[in-house]
Amino acid sequence: MERPEHIYVQSQRLILRQFSHEDVDAFYMYRCSPNVAKFQSWEDYQYHQAESFVQRQSKFKPDQPGTWFQFAIAFAHTNELIGDCALHTLLDEPRIVEIGFTLAEEHQGQGYASEAVSGLLKYIFTVLNKHKVIALTDVRNEKSITLLERLGMRREGHFLENYMSKGQWVDEYQYSILQSEWKNRSKQTANSPN
Repeated sequence: MERPEHIYVQSQRLILRQFSHEDVDAFYMYRCSPNVAKFQSWEDYQYHQAESFVQRQSKFKPDQPGTWFQFAIAFAHTNELIGDCALHTLLDEPRIVEIGFTLAEEHQGQGYASEAVSGLLKYIFTVLNKHKVIALTDVRNEKSITLLERLGMRREGHFLENYMSKGQWVDEYQYSILQSEWKNRSKQTANSPN
């Protein structure tokens, strides 16, 4: 796969970049996995949905109020798609953004999600200069809860039966972190001995 034109974030192992047409197959493969979709809003994901999604996302730009922008998570050395991160810039208050993330099942449990979301937070707070980041997660999604807490996000709310998913009402936790909190945490991490 060719080196992508637009890379928003680069970490040790990963890049967060714009989606491209070459991503459709890999994107479809993890989106149609029942294990990946377990705590997500979609089910019975179809190939034409993946094509449409990638086509739309390849034309979007991040940080447009009222829109969701999806960053492709790919290996830095091969550009292979392994997941995605979402950025929702709120329409009424664009200094606050919501994030989400999905990782292909075979790449879970290896620190890639933490690395990608950590890079996304840095981009949001340093490049986009946002005030606050929020994330909503199904209360049963222990992996997401652990990741958000590991990255310094705090649980701000528990929303009862907040959305309908796969025929049942689901509770969600809201997590958040302020730019000032993220900066203090980054300083502490940089100054701590290894």
